[in-house]
Amino acid sequence: MGPLVPDIISSELSLIIALLIGIAFGFLLEQAGFSSAKKLVGLFYGYDFTVLRVFFTAGITTMVGIIIFDHFHLIDLNIIYINPLYIWPAIVGGLIMGLGFVVGGYCPGTSICAAAIGKKDAMFFIIGAAIGVFIFIEGYPIFEGLFNSGFYGSPQLSDTFGLPNAVFAFLFILIAISAFAFAMKIELKVGGKVMSNTSQKYLITLAVVAFVIGAAEIFVPTHEEHIEKINSITDFSNYSFDEITSDELAVRLMYNDKSMRFIDVRSEAEFKEFALPNALLANYNNFIDRRWEDIFRVKGQVTVIYAEDEATEKRAVLAAEDVGFKNILILKGGLKTFRENILNFEMPAGPIEKSMHDTYRFRQTASLKLPKIIEDAKPKVVKKKKTKRVLGGC
Repeated sequence: MGPLVPDIISSELSLIIALLIGIAFGFLLEQAGFSSAKKLVGLFYGYDFTVLRVFFTAGITTMVGIIIFDHFHLIDLNIIYINPLYIWPAIVGGLIMGLGFVVGGYCPGTSICAAAIGKKDAMFFIIGAAIGVFIFIEGYPIFEGLFNSGFYGSPQLSDTFGLPNAVFAFLFILIAISAFAFAMKIELKVGGKVMSNTSQKYLITLAVVAFVIGAAEIFVPTHEEHIEKINSITDFSNYSFDEITSDELAVRLMYNDKSMRFIDVRSEAEFKEFALPNALLANYNNFIDRRWEDIFRVKGQVTVIYAEDEATEKRAVLAAEDVGFKNILILKGGLKTFRENILNFEMPAGPIEKSMHDTYRFRQTASLKLPKIIEDAKPKVVKKKKTKRVLGGC
């Protein structure tokens, strides 16, 4: 429930929903036949590949779902837990697990499922697993060296092979489809029938749908690609932007308009030297970070992005809109124009047009009052927090 907690579902409610999901998962596990040791070990003997189908289907669904959630900025991939890799204990543990699976007919999860419906062999399997856990705990000083050996961090195959997540997902779907087809042939040869309740036509349709989804993932541009394109824009004639003029901004500042929220997209050095009241420093390349949700999406708030020049402001607005933030104003002409027209205003020499008398008089007053107002409102620097991965795993 990563994209839903805590913005839509509270942390407390998520525990209740997790319990209900767990019950539903156990029910589906039993309905899929995973409470039967005979069906589970069929994978090793070649007569029933239900386990392979279920696990590949679960992997594909999760993988494609996460990529789509990431594309629409509904989930932060940095906080998804990835099991650390200890290569030697993984190999030893895998051999023990595989041997136990073949001999006992269950894995830890499926044994609980089978025991829940009264299967005695599963109950003995759980007792055996508990004994194994006890031996490991009591003998930990002996196993500690092996347990902590061969540490490789938390690598991902997409990083190992230098592939984008979407491309890796597409290739994984192709592998799954090939595995399904290969499994059907083995089942026919070993058992004389395909151990699947679905028709071959349905499986082919599912494969085509999965292929289309996987192929489409390759052509979905990432946020980083969008940002790269935005930063290369020099002609903004095809885009429209809402603006606030220097005079209107000065009026709002002088009357202490509490609805204004300023986002400064300049460098930190420039920000520390001068910034508008209560402004927040931002790198617009990082608007995808979910903490900006609480900054941009405030009811009744007028958000203004400013920089020294309009071009930078416009790129920042486009970057914000790519994430899904709307109704953002830019400071017309940037801070450069605001300084010229307001803060450093000087009454022009010579005759003044009648229509500009009031404007110039206001600017002269604002140039005297605003510097102190701006100086008294100390801005904040929003620093990128180090995200902590949420513990989890099977």
